[in-house]
Amino acid sequence: MARMRRPRPNWRELRRHLDVRRRFRRLYGESPGQLLILLASFALCGYAGIRLLAGDWPLILLWFVGAAVLHDLVLVPLYTLGDRAVGAALARRRRPVPRAGVNYVRVPAFLSSLLLLVYWPLVLRTPEPYEPATRLDIDVFLGRWLLITAALFALSACWLLVRSWPNLWSRRPRAPWRRLWPGRSSGRLSDP
Repeated sequence: MARMRRPRPNWRELRRHLDVRRRFRRLYGESPGQLLILLASFALCGYAGIRLLAGDWPLILLWFVGAAVLHDLVLVPLYTLGDRAVGAALARRRRPVPRAGVNYVRVPAFLSSLLLLVYWPLVLRTPEPYEPATRLDIDVFLGRWLLITAALFALSACWLLVRSWPNLWSRRPRAPWRRLWPGRSSGRLSDP
């Protein structure tokens, strides 16, 4: 039986194809797939905006602008202040926690704030339209939100303890590359 020869690759065509992809990535900064996903998300947001503004659009527009101004002028400075306070508190320790340690406070605070934002009428006990719909006593929501917040921070503290357990009892601090690649045995990047 005769052996079939494999077709030889067309190197010129392959090089031209790779040059087009490199040129696109250099001009746009990302892959074409990312551009397609971004355009699809813009189309979805545009459709949702058209459907939303079909109703009482002046009040919706006023709410949207007010929310943007409130977020940018009030909440962002509060986020920054809280983030810097946590970072400074962690840096003052005898063995400072790396900057990524702030995330162990940031994530549960974000989730707790998101829950408060979604359920604020129930947490702040404004029962008018909500009590008949939920069929629960209005006094339970504040305690449950506080319990969920405490559980989120406790879970985050436990996870930080598990992640930093090997560092708690060592006499010398880990090298900076060990924080990035904890499984590496030496400082060279070429290790398997």
